[in-house]
Amino acid sequence: MRENVFVSDYARLVNREIRLPKKVRIFDTTLRDGDQTPGVSFTPDQKILIARQLDRLGVDVIEAGTPVSSEGERRAVTAIAKSGLKAEICALARPVKEDIDTAIGCGVDCIHVFISTSDIHLKHALKMSREQVMKQAVKFVEYVKGHGVKVEFSAMDATRTELGFLREIYKAVVEAGADRINVPDTIGAITPRGMFYLISQLKPHIKVPISVHCHDDLGLAVANSLAAVEAGAEQVQVTVNGLGERAGNASLEEVVMALKTLYGVKVRVRTKLLTETSDLVERLTGIYVSPNKAIVGDNAFAHVSGIHAHGVIEFPGTYEPFSPELVGHHRRLALGKLTGRHSVEKQLRSIGVRPNKRQLLEITRRVKALGDKGKQVTDADLRVIAESVIGALPKEEKVVELKEVTVTTGSTITPTASVRLSIRGEDRVSSATGVGPVDSAIAAIRAAMGEISKLRLKKYHLDAITGGSDALAEVTVELEDDRGNIYIAKGVREDVVLASVEAMVNGINRYFAGRK
Repeated sequence: MRENVFVSDYARLVNREIRLPKKVRIFDTTLRDGDQTPGVSFTPDQKILIARQLDRLGVDVIEAGTPVSSEGERRAVTAIAKSGLKAEICALARPVKEDIDTAIGCGVDCIHVFISTSDIHLKHALKMSREQVMKQAVKFVEYVKGHGVKVEFSAMDATRTELGFLREIYKAVVEAGADRINVPDTIGAITPRGMFYLISQLKPHIKVPISVHCHDDLGLAVANSLAAVEAGAEQVQVTVNGLGERAGNASLEEVVMALKTLYGVKVRVRTKLLTETSDLVERLTGIYVSPNKAIVGDNAFAHVSGIHAHGVIEFPGTYEPFSPELVGHHRRLALGKLTGRHSVEKQLRSIGVRPNKRQLLEITRRVKALGDKGKQVTDADLRVIAESVIGALPKEEKVVELKEVTVTTGSTITPTASVRLSIRGEDRVSSATGVGPVDSAIAAIRAAMGEISKLRLKKYHLDAITGGSDALAEVTVELEDDRGNIYIAKGVREDVVLASVEAMVNGINRYFAGRK
């Protein structure tokens, strides 16, 4: 892997001054804390699907949920625990008999017992004294261990807990049998230097592995998690895409890649599945990943600036810390107002066009002009510009042609669409229903073409490009294939449904052209 990583030597120099763990365990809490994301509520079937993907990914621990919270949660955690996964399956529980008995009944490998320890929580949330909290924690750690189950203990709001008491309660639960202790930065209220200090103060007194659970309220969850590892923490709690309460948790993909590339620390995670896992969680939650999200965002390896694109074409390490293939992603040269001729030339070559120097400069000028108008420049736009400069280009084969589309919809009618397509000269007819006329039309195209079963509609955007009730509708679609390649296409019609279908068909043709 090292030959595909191009990180700063200064990071490695500093690493020699700290005692890093040889291996860091990845504790994934997407199905528990991620399920607490506003707007997210996993069904049992979705939880099982994500758990299997996390197991393929190679996380060490899957926190499957809080079984006592609902019957659906209990069934989901039980099903995951019985799925025969390699990862350790964990359930969250308060130090309460009902919580713990329910979790034990699910057949999990580990129970994550938590109780608040900060004075602000004791006073305003628990209404308990430190002595009462200590007694409760020890009692139920012993209770879990008495049933032959592993225990991870969390002192909730640890980063706002007085250090002496924090050390005392952690030492007490370890003596009671806790297998790991977790240090939560519950409201994201610590700095990386503060986290390093805290773990450094706990480490000499705690004889079991130390874990951290950082929230991102101030955007420091990943930085704080890495600071904890620098101080000796052997486990990090994370979520896919950084999901979680409020601003979320430390991002799994960011923590893993930082550990591997910047620190050289071993993790079990198969990094080539990171983007695939992110996409699955994105689809199931409906919480879309920002394009500029590190590691897995659409723009993580996209280059627009002419200087950057030229550098990457010559040698990827000039403007990428590691190869996109390491995380199952792909490199993309995007066209716009900052585009240089090297990007334009590379994109033209991909569609079989080889302009001379004068033509290339003119095409680049026109691409920039289109970008200046705020337009997203697609392959189709580039082809039109090239044709206007060079003349007729080699004819682009159209695998799919739309012959007819009919849509029925109304306030009391389920939207239904029928399409007739010509696919390499073969007529195909299909119908489908959807949540609206556009959705049903796209579903009908999919139903007619098994060849595009792995082609995903990643983005859909509608613009009215003229005014009035007869405005032209411009639809832009972004399709993604199973290899992570992106195909952007447009359709322009007075009818939104027809514009959408046209964009989809154009995108499918770009997909087939790109697979030659």
